Amino acid sequence: MQLEYFQMIDRIVSVDMEAKVLEATSTVPDKSTVFEGHFPGHPLVPGVLLIETMAQASGIMIMHTIDFAKIPLLAGVKEGKLRDFVGPGAELQIRAQIEHEGSGYAVTKAEIRSGNKRIANAQLTYTILPFPSPDLQGLIKGQVADMKKPRD
Repeated sequence: MQLEYFQMIDRIVSVDMEAKVLEATSTVPDKSTVFEGHFPGHPLVPGVLLIETMAQASGIMIMHTIDFAKIPLLAGVKEGKLRDFVGPGAELQIRAQIEHEGSGYAVTKAEIRSGNKRIANAQLTYTILPFPSPDLQGLIKGQVADMKKPRD
């Protein structure tokens, strides 16, 4: 996880195209400038970044279903719940599942767990648009491919 760069997913563990489910993992860094202000002496990952983590996992799943032809952009968060705090070094498991897609929109449900504990969950809505440039499309496809590579 690179908080400062909004790269929230470290590794894609699996993509089940039939069930439309993506499983991913991420490790919160021990040090980050984000923790300097949130909160001094008691570092916590901001809740909005946990929502972003679920949103990125969901967006990657959506792109898999459309072969990375378009980009999903977060349009709404419903039933978002932040159930526990996350600090440096936490190991996160992220799951995203598509509930509905069509007519230029998609709806997912996503959750984050750490160990056996649910940390956050939400229903997320996306609008799906053409990529603004082929360069961005190529960059995102490359980043996702890197997330699928086995780690040493």
